[in-house]
Amino acid sequence: MRRSLGRLAAAGLAVLISTAFVAATLQAGTVVTRTTYDQVAAQYADADLVVFDRAGTMTPADVDALRAVDGVAAADGFRGTYVELAHGGRTVRQSLVAAPSDPRLTPLVLADGAWPDGPDRIALPVDVAELFGVGVGDTVSSTRCLRAGKPAPGTPGLGERGTECYGGQEAVEALTVSGLVDDPVSAYAAGGGVAVVTPAALERQLAGSGATSGKAAGKAAVESPGMRTVVVALDRPGDEAAVAEVRGALAAAVPSATGVTTPEEYAEDVVAGISGGQNIVYLVFVLALAAVSLVVAGLVIANTFQVLVAQRSHTLALLRCVGAGTGQIHRSVLLEAVLLGTVASVAGIVVGSLFVQAGLLVAPAFDLGVALPRTIPLTPTAFLVPLAAGLLVTLAAAVAPARVASRVAPLAALRPAAGLDPAGTGRARAVFAAFATLGGLAVMAAGVALGRSGSIDTGLFAAVLGGSVSLVGIIVGSVFWLPRVAALFGRLAGAGGATARLASANALRNPRRTAATSTALLIGVTLVSMMTTGAASARLTMNDQLDARFPVDLRVTSTAHDADGAAAAVPAAVTDALAGVDGLGAVVPVTNASVRRADGGTPVQVAAVDPADLRSVANTPADDRLRPGRIVVPQRAATLYDLAGADTLVLTGPGGRVTLDVVHSGSRSDRAYLTPQDLAAIAPGLAPGEVWAQVDGDRDAADVVSAVQAAVSTTGETVGVTGTVVERSTYQQMVDVILSIVVGLLTVAVLIALVGVANTLSLSVIERTRENAMLRAIGLSRGQLRATLAVEGMVIAGVGAVLGIVLGLVYGWVGATTALSVLGQVPLVVPWTEVGVVLAVALVAGLLASVVPARAAVRTHPVAALAAE
Repeated sequence: MRRSLGRLAAAGLAVLISTAFVAATLQAGTVVTRTTYDQVAAQYADADLVVFDRAGTMTPADVDALRAVDGVAAADGFRGTYVELAHGGRTVRQSLVAAPSDPRLTPLVLADGAWPDGPDRIALPVDVAELFGVGVGDTVSSTRCLRAGKPAPGTPGLGERGTECYGGQEAVEALTVSGLVDDPVSAYAAGGGVAVVTPAALERQLAGSGATSGKAAGKAAVESPGMRTVVVALDRPGDEAAVAEVRGALAAAVPSATGVTTPEEYAEDVVAGISGGQNIVYLVFVLALAAVSLVVAGLVIANTFQVLVAQRSHTLALLRCVGAGTGQIHRSVLLEAVLLGTVASVAGIVVGSLFVQAGLLVAPAFDLGVALPRTIPLTPTAFLVPLAAGLLVTLAAAVAPARVASRVAPLAALRPAAGLDPAGTGRARAVFAAFATLGGLAVMAAGVALGRSGSIDTGLFAAVLGGSVSLVGIIVGSVFWLPRVAALFGRLAGAGGATARLASANALRNPRRTAATSTALLIGVTLVSMMTTGAASARLTMNDQLDARFPVDLRVTSTAHDADGAAAAVPAAVTDALAGVDGLGAVVPVTNASVRRADGGTPVQVAAVDPADLRSVANTPADDRLRPGRIVVPQRAATLYDLAGADTLVLTGPGGRVTLDVVHSGSRSDRAYLTPQDLAAIAPGLAPGEVWAQVDGDRDAADVVSAVQAAVSTTGETVGVTGTVVERSTYQQMVDVILSIVVGLLTVAVLIALVGVANTLSLSVIERTRENAMLRAIGLSRGQLRATLAVEGMVIAGVGAVLGIVLGLVYGWVGATTALSVLGQVPLVVPWTEVGVVLAVALVAGLLASVVPARAAVRTHPVAALAAE
């Protein structure tokens, strides 16, 4: 090893970079997974446990029962309502939540003042206080509708009764600003932030303004809505034993609860819910990407080490001549591989860890919108898996060369090695390559089918296994076909020149050397192309999923009603104000109604909107199929109203009946879409009670929603503003962060490719010292030798790059389809820019890898070169 430091450095560098890639992949996967969960769990602040009920039936009595459990320090339910706030001629419809019983249970922080401590106190969001121009101690007015009738005498903070409201009396209260709250994790950004009142004040608001319909609203008191989640803080925060001890008692205290879990586990459930019950983050990064990186790293290491051991065959043969036994030669090669693999793998783990740590240090400068950890996660897996991969694969790569070197007779081994004869000794190799390639492709296709059927875990395993086996088959069989392809490319690129013809002949003359050189780059480029294609397909698919989940960016809803209980039209002043908001695109009116079905089935909630207007604001492509005589039924609406598989639908109303063709959409809206003309045929005279708007994708969603609220507050009208685009933007940021880390990992993959091609090309040039000297002796000039090696290197590298790009496109699409098909159709997206960059880099790598060693070849005198060992 001391005599061969130069040659071992090439193999060691391949091991180092490959294990660094594995380590970086595992650590980056952990960072991405943790960051995604933390982003979702941020709304639960520092709670120890979350009690949840998917049906949303938990009551304040259930919260009290949870608080009474031994070991519980505090418990708060997650729910809220809306209130009209006014000051200085400005009016906003503000979300309202209760003050926390423990600061650990809220993501909100006090920017100034204190939490409200009485029924006439309120803590305002900072931006709302700035809009009103108020501070701590100032007063704002709150308007609410007393559904049960007149206010009780002596109600605290109650001023004069206003006009009649829907089903009851309108009361105006004077509220003193006790403090200003900030939302650092944007937990409530979709609703424009929240104001905070005491729990008793919130219960009063909920009981007095719950959702009812029709004229019966004023005839009875309204029950408070139930809760889906209750957050719990323990006496011993962060104590795993306390969490385990209390969890069962909490479940027993509220039998109606679906489950009791930690905020992190609940966040995992929420993330899985976005992707149809599958944890896409874990599957893609920790399972698929790490598994693929292990396989590809192994191929690079094996290829480099095999070339190295093959070139030392003369030295090994000399050792046989001076008395070394077969076992000694075999053990010496394997021991060398163990030492090299161990040292290089440990160095690779350090390099990979430093790479991820450097990424975490520079990430804040790019304003990713999520809080990344400051340090890398130090887990045993991140150290042991790369170490085992580097050591075992290096050892496995040395087994075959060691066996060959130990079994060949010394005198036979000292003779020059002959090229591979594809028709003779390579017959078994050809059969193995064919079976591996075809069998791997079949297993990979089965993985895609399993992924589409919902078995993503099994499907990904089969796809990775099949892809790896097929890639091995392609690489093993490359010695038969790749040199001929390279020679063909050389003839096409040579334009008849002697230098190009010589380079083409060199590619055919030693098929094993040509195949080894080209496959080194083919492996790296396949990985790069696979990851960029998979990332591009995943981005498009996840964007489509987010579009389906959030079909409209922003909704402005009328809060007024007519005498019959129908929603009044959104005031024209509000629509005019929206037109002047910077960052807001199309603004369209929408009429909502509940219509009866002729077959007596569940009434359908519909939104009537002009088809052209719908196309300008809807995020789901299927929604633009709306036409007169059609009703577009989103996926969720089809489930709610029993319309799955329906082809036609007959609706009736005061104006008559209409028969509509059903068009199914992938949107998750709970309302069906029809045209205003069709709605008017069954329910004439309804006013547009809602406005939909599109937010410019280049603008910050939260800023645009705040600007909308500020604009409508100056109109004197009270409307509801719901900016679902903020929540969509949060999930989009998660996807972007994930793909950004993929791009970072691509840098390491490119290094693997460059080192692989540089190693094999450099070693092949060194191997041809004598033949290059012979060419010089018969008249080849230095410039022609440089050109010959340059053309050969670029052609071989170009062939490897082109084939790698094609394979990467297939593997990347297969991986994305298997992992994400549960979300819908996964298209094949060709990242043309990345493909062009990869091809250019491959050609430059081939040029540099050939020309740099050629400098030594042309400087050596032909006579001295011919005398070289």
